[in-house]
Amino acid sequence: MKPLDSLLTTPLRLGAMALLIKLKSASFVYLKEQLNATQGNLSVQLNKLKDADYIRIEKRFEGNYPLTEVKITPAGIQAFETHVRNLKDYLHL
Repeated sequence: MKPLDSLLTTPLRLGAMALLIKLKSASFVYLKEQLNATQGNLSVQLNKLKDADYIRIEKRFEGNYPLTEVKITPAGIQAFETHVRNLKDYLHL
C-alpha cells in the first residue's frame, strides 16, 4: 500500500483541503467558521499547507476591510486526490 500524506492526516488540514477542493478558494473567515477552528490554530495549519505548496494565501483589502483568501494550488489538488485514493486502498473501497 502507498503511504498516506502526513500533512493531510490532521483533521483541520484535511478539512481545509476538502473545502478548497470543492470551492477552489475561500476566505480565511469562511474556513474558520466552517471548520470550527480558532484563528491561531487555523493560521498555523494553513501555513503548513502553504509551505508544502498545497495552497496560496493572498492578503488584500476589499473596500476598507482586510481580506485573506486561501486558494488551492495544482500541487494541492494532486496531493489531495492521491491521499484520498491511497486512503480508499487502506479501507478497501
